[in-house]
Amino acid sequence: MPRIWVLTVALAAAVSAAQPRYTATQAGDIVRLQDAQAKMTVSVLTTVSNAFEVAVNGHKLLRTPFSSVDEFRAKPGQNGIPLLAPFANRLDEPAFYANGKKYNFDMELGNVRGPIPIHGFLTNATDWVLVEARADDRAAWVTSRLDFYRNPQYMQQFPFAHTITMTYRLQDGLLEVRTRIDNASREPMPVAIGFHPYFQLTDSSRDEWTLSIAAKTHWVLAGNKIPTGETQEIAKRLPDPRSVPLKDASLDDVFSDLERDAQGRAVMSLKGRQQQLDVLIGPKFKSVVVYTPPQAANAPAGRGSIAIEPMAGITNSMNLAHKGLYRDLQSIPPGGFWEESFWLRPKGF
Repeated sequence: MPRIWVLTVALAAAVSAAQPRYTATQAGDIVRLQDAQAKMTVSVLTTVSNAFEVAVNGHKLLRTPFSSVDEFRAKPGQNGIPLLAPFANRLDEPAFYANGKKYNFDMELGNVRGPIPIHGFLTNATDWVLVEARADDRAAWVTSRLDFYRNPQYMQQFPFAHTITMTYRLQDGLLEVRTRIDNASREPMPVAIGFHPYFQLTDSSRDEWTLSIAAKTHWVLAGNKIPTGETQEIAKRLPDPRSVPLKDASLDDVFSDLERDAQGRAVMSLKGRQQQLDVLIGPKFKSVVVYTPPQAANAPAGRGSIAIEPMAGITNSMNLAHKGLYRDLQSIPPGGFWEESFWLRPKGF
């Protein structure tokens, strides 16, 4: 074997060893996580704990209607991977029920709006504090914390003292989004959070995509998009839930009784020509909302989108539980915590 060739191979190996697979770099209020081997990058705006860009080999997995980070800063709640808290989706009145008590919202504060409040009031919250941004030889991650109890306007609307900690972790070509809630209240705290990310594929238009929904139950909605309490088998809404064509589809639906794998995760899959994006949902996310805006049905290639929303409970879960129409509402005991993850797994990018 020629000596020059041996030296070249050795040099290449040394350079490769000097360049770590995982990195976490910070520039102001933005942390970028990278997995060099998977060619995957995640950019997080730490002040709102929202990943506004997830890219694989240059292809963006998230809808990006904004043209700059500054534009995203102005409306983070409508883009990226926004946390919906302390309640996800809609409530049937400007109030919620917990532990047998009714809590009316103070509508004059302005952070809760309308007779059918929607998506909580933390999507634009800038109270998040960066805890750490690190990488080692196994993963790269960024963790941020929001001390809910420190904000009087938050507490006036949802008087349960708690802390939310979120971690974005990039490992082995998967992005994990982990959420932990620590209840500092003297009473059990209901958990009704969720996430509202819009996903896209870039190898085809939305008209060519198919969706696989791993669920057994579909909740019948009233005209205001609130579950009535009536349920039906998913096949009555979607004849083949494992292969739902999105061409001409219009969905804004709530599904539960998620079908789990051996690790307790439910897998929702979005498929294009070659690309596939799996959303793996941990066991404490009890339901999923699927939203496909009708106006996106004829969008040009690479411009369509679909929201696959992991939810701790169905829409209006706190109030439906109080009425005896929902049995899976979760709560955190005083001094306890709730913790769960969902993952994004891209293929064919």
